[in-house]
Amino acid sequence: MDPSLLLQHIATHITLTAEEQDYFISLLHERKIKKKQYLTQEGDVTKGPAFVTEGILRSYSLDSNGFEHVIQFAPPGWWIGDMNSMIRQQPGILYCDALEDSTICWLWKSDLDKLYAAIPKFERFFRILAENAIGTYQTRLINILSLPAKERYASFCRQYPSLIDCLPQKQIASYIGVTPEFLSKMLNTSNKP
Repeated sequence: MDPSLLLQHIATHITLTAEEQDYFISLLHERKIKKKQYLTQEGDVTKGPAFVTEGILRSYSLDSNGFEHVIQFAPPGWWIGDMNSMIRQQPGILYCDALEDSTICWLWKSDLDKLYAAIPKFERFFRILAENAIGTYQTRLINILSLPAKERYASFCRQYPSLIDCLPQKQIASYIGVTPEFLSKMLNTSNKP
C-alpha cells in the first residue's frame, strides 16, 4: 500500500509525527475495486470513510423508477462513503461503485474511533473535512434548486475539472439533474457559433 497521497492530503490540515503516521497507516485497509464493482450497496452498513488513491468512485441513489441520482464523484485525493450509515451504523441508502479500476484506503469506523483516542488531532482533521463537505452539499443543493442546467454544468466543471473529459455524459447528467439527451443538446447548442 502506498499511503503517500493520503498523507499529503492529511498534511494540508494537521501535522503528524513519524510515529503518528505509522500508527495511522497501520489502521488502513487497502482495497482494489474493479470497474462497475461495488464498494457498498443500499442496505449495507458502511464500514467507514474511503480515500481514493487510484481510479474514480461515485455514490448514488436509485429512485422508485430505477433512475440513478449521482451524489458524488471521488477521483484520487477524495473521500467517499455513506456517512449517515457509518455514523449511525445502520443500513445505508447509497450505492458506491467504481467507474474505472480503482484503489482505496479504507478506514473502518472502529479503527477511526481508536485513532481519535490515540491521536486527538485527527478529530480536528475529520471535523475540517465534515465542515467542507457540509458547505459543498449546501451549495450543491441550492444550485439544484435554483440554477438553470447550464449553470449547474458550469459548477460541476469547476468542482471536478479532472473528470469533465473522462466521465460519460450520462454520469454528468445524473449529477446535475438532467437527462443525458438534454445535456447533449445543451452542450451541442452552446458549442455552436
